[in-house]
Amino acid sequence: MDNRKSFDKDFKLAVVRELESGKSVAEVCREHGVKQDLVYRWKHEYRTNPKHAFSGKGVPSTLEARCAELERTVGRLYLENEFLKKASESLRSMLADAKEER
Repeated sequence: MDNRKSFDKDFKLAVVRELESGKSVAEVCREHGVKQDLVYRWKHEYRTNPKHAFSGKGVPSTLEARCAELERTVGRLYLENEFLKKASESLRSMLADAKEER
């Protein structure tokens, strides 16, 4: 069982901003109940690329991965359904033409 907490982008940004305002890492960690290595990682990620920091596109959660898989399946099934509709219309038309020729 995974006991790790997950933190949203707004929380991470708030922690990083507190550090930038002059608070110590230890103080921020105590106030928010977060481990120091995590805060250092957030700080590094933000300083490296502030525009894309904490985008959540790293390792998707199991639920996100399952949702993406289902969306791909729905898209594939939609395309198959459209193909079968066109094929069915074409076959009906061919059958009607064949009956008229008799």
